[in-house]
Amino acid sequence: MRIGIVILPDQRWQVSADRWRRAEEYGFDHAWTYDHLGWRDLVDGPWFDAMLTLTAAATVTSRIRLGTYVASPNFRHPVHFAREVTALDDISGGRLLLGLGAGGIGFDSAVLGEPELTPGRRIDRFGEFLELLGTILANPATTWHGKWYQAVDARSIPGPVQQPRPPFIVAANGPRALRLAAKHGDGWVTTGPKADDAASWWRAIAEIVSRFEETMTAAGRSLDAIPRYLNLDSSPVYSMTSVDAFTDAVGRAAGLGFTDAITHWPRTTSWYAGDEKVLERVAGLLPQLAAR
Repeated sequence: MRIGIVILPDQRWQVSADRWRRAEEYGFDHAWTYDHLGWRDLVDGPWFDAMLTLTAAATVTSRIRLGTYVASPNFRHPVHFAREVTALDDISGGRLLLGLGAGGIGFDSAVLGEPELTPGRRIDRFGEFLELLGTILANPATTWHGKWYQAVDARSIPGPVQQPRPPFIVAANGPRALRLAAKHGDGWVTTGPKADDAASWWRAIAEIVSRFEETMTAAGRSLDAIPRYLNLDSSPVYSMTSVDAFTDAVGRAAGLGFTDAITHWPRTTSWYAGDEKVLERVAGLLPQLAAR
């Protein structure tokens, strides 16, 4: 079991730099940041760009893998995004994990003044986004005429450090998104659905795992072909509430076949409110938890 942590991009770098350094020192396998223009009720507070934050994080770390959680087509075009991905993968020495999702409703789409898309159309767009982004990253020049995107001789030189591209960690819960994860994914990440209590959420996660495995089989891929990431904090119980809560969540995730678990850095208020002392105690248990 590998364990990662999300560090929200809601602090000036003077504060954030220390968190990214500590994430590596603590022994986390990967660290992520949200890729949004604004997120939930934090939209009115401080918020910084994900790709620039990860680039800065790459300069203050040397081992830990760095990821977008998750980039989406809401405000990213594959042509320009491929350039950002190539640069970040180079600066980080090939440590980039590219979390990718279909994009939801809310500030990220509304702020650009675009019409709100139905879930089905967002998945349609996401499928083309994945295919075009992967094509650009793997080829020196790409021309593309699609329903959602156009590209004319889009260049990708010298290409990413990781060949043919940084891993696509595809976010998926529903049937169509799971098919995209099975087709394009070098990893799969899930949040599960909203739930009123932890027991209901874990049952739903088990059901999603079953659907994922059925989808992988139907796509002709072995069940262990790609790693499986679980966002522990989509549960009604924040994983860093206590050491016991965290170890229980990691154990449950491992029991369901997840290879990677993702928690969040404790914040003082609002989302993921908690005590950094719990994080410090959890960090001391990471070698033991990794053996699960």
